[in-house]
Amino acid sequence: MDTIKNIIIGFGKGGKTLAKFLAGRGEEVLVIEKSNKMYGGTCINIACLPSKRLIIEAENGVDFVDAVNGKNDMTAMLRNKNYHMLADEQTVTVLDGTAKFLNDHEIEVTTSDGEVKKFKGERIFINTGATPVNLSIPGLQESRAVMDSTAAMDQTTLPKNVVVIGAGYIGLEFASMFAKYGSKVTVLDLHSDFLPREDTDIAERIKEDLEKSGIKIELGVDITKVDQEEVFYEKDGDKYVAKGDRILQATGRKPNIEGLGLENTSIEVTNRGAIKVDDYLQTTVENVWAIGDVKGGPQFTYISLDDFRIIKDQLFGDGKRKVSDRINVPYSVFITPTLSKVGLNEKEAKSQGISYVLKKLPVAAFPKAQVLKDPRGLFKALVDPDTGLILGATLYGAESHELINQISLAINQKIPANVLRDQIYTHPTMSESFNDLFK
Repeated sequence: MDTIKNIIIGFGKGGKTLAKFLAGRGEEVLVIEKSNKMYGGTCINIACLPSKRLIIEAENGVDFVDAVNGKNDMTAMLRNKNYHMLADEQTVTVLDGTAKFLNDHEIEVTTSDGEVKKFKGERIFINTGATPVNLSIPGLQESRAVMDSTAAMDQTTLPKNVVVIGAGYIGLEFASMFAKYGSKVTVLDLHSDFLPREDTDIAERIKEDLEKSGIKIELGVDITKVDQEEVFYEKDGDKYVAKGDRILQATGRKPNIEGLGLENTSIEVTNRGAIKVDDYLQTTVENVWAIGDVKGGPQFTYISLDDFRIIKDQLFGDGKRKVSDRINVPYSVFITPTLSKVGLNEKEAKSQGISYVLKKLPVAAFPKAQVLKDPRGLFKALVDPDTGLILGATLYGAESHELINQISLAINQKIPANVLRDQIYTHPTMSESFNDLFK
């Protein structure tokens, strides 16, 4: 059995960045990835980048099949780039295979050609990501029409009718995308409230805009069964059938721990199926860490990257970086227009008894929105009445995915709202909306 200085299980964002960094210090690294289609991780292969590429192509009027082919070319290029980023390092070995723990620090790898190899790791980093949740609706998994978010981006023809199960962020992104390409889309969700985490006025505008784009949204439904291309559901005591040549189950992703052999170790798992870590990403076993989605929490590639920073600081820095420092993390939902948020919204501030001054303007008030021919949306921000600091913002409108990072920076660096209000911005841009929003 070979002893390796660093073993990284999974080729995701945090793990690959850590591997590159360790190689730069001359340290030996073994990176294990079970699929040669996943070099670089979830984001570049089956999530953020390919999905946003398809969304942008839809907005640009590109044919669906051409868009999928272009997406495939992009992901293949990025996979190759990421593979060589590590494999070409003298001290890094990329091994195609499935890893399983034998005990706390020893693993067994079954390679892609069936060979079994055993390794002992001085340090082990678990970076296996997340996997789609499969629903237990009768007949769904047997349906020839069912697909998850990965398969949704690999369709060889544009579906005529798409039924999306789940009105969460992932479901709405795909619903918006398919509708833009020309599919007839129906969204079914068991919750009676639409986007319950968001402020009511924001959620109502989003729902109205999606419905105007041709998407049918059914809330508070009970899906009883699926028969191939038919989804049977009940609502308010009545029975209905939604038909789709493709049925997308978009009800979230869960930490990918199946087959890891954690039962052979002292590594603990939370009641939500995530690997339990402390504030420094260390598991319940010494010198074993978990990075990215597999540890639970926000499933963003930029969180995985920050996980790398925390571990780097633990190994070679002053050890002060920690998970609990990540209080205000922005996110964007790439419907059209984009929804972005950081910090508190009104619902959260009220529930926590936090005083605020509300800043609120329709996107139609901003000149750049008229230039973009998309005046839809609403910008909201909460400001502390005593300090003038920004407590949070929800931006529903064009280019909000860029703007939210400016507000996130202001919150984390304690830059008062009046600084953004009085800043000189280029014109016409969506950034200059802050001149008016923070008046």
